[in-house]
Amino acid sequence: KKELVAKILRAQEPQLENHARALVSQPASQLLQQAGLYIQQRIPAEKREETFRGVQEEAKKFFDENFPIVHEKAKKFAPSTIAPILEQQLTAAELKQVLAIYESPAWRKYQGLAVDMQRALNEKLSAELKSQFETNVRNLDAAIRSRLGVASSPASGPSNGK
Repeated sequence: KKELVAKILRAQEPQLENHARALVSQPASQLLQQAGLYIQQRIPAEKREETFRGVQEEAKKFFDENFPIVHEKAKKFAPSTIAPILEQQLTAAELKQVLAIYESPAWRKYQGLAVDMQRALNEKLSAELKSQFETNVRNLDAAIRSRLGVASSPASGPSNGK
């Protein structure tokens, strides 16, 4: 069983990479969204694009610095975290079946398309829903500010001397 699990872990490398990518991307994406809202509300129109590009550069720098670290740790911890679960929960026959799926050329090709498929879907969703979503985010922000008793004036916000 240990040998089969080791092979499965090697085959899962693309999934570990995607997991690490998601872990690093999530906080950066959230901060980009918050920054975008802040820029829309508080930065003069003529400076918004340049400001947002600078914020995007910072987010990319964050990703580029942190992704390799998280990815390496994910590879390091997979044998001690994932392997015991596979060994305990699956029989040798089931492990062989799982490995056969991972080793399938069609599965590899499909996995290789995952980033392109997600990007295509995200582009379509973004193009279709961007203005509606931004309006809804602004409405949510206003509702939260109202519940918290925080004014939504340009004087309030993250730049209060910090």
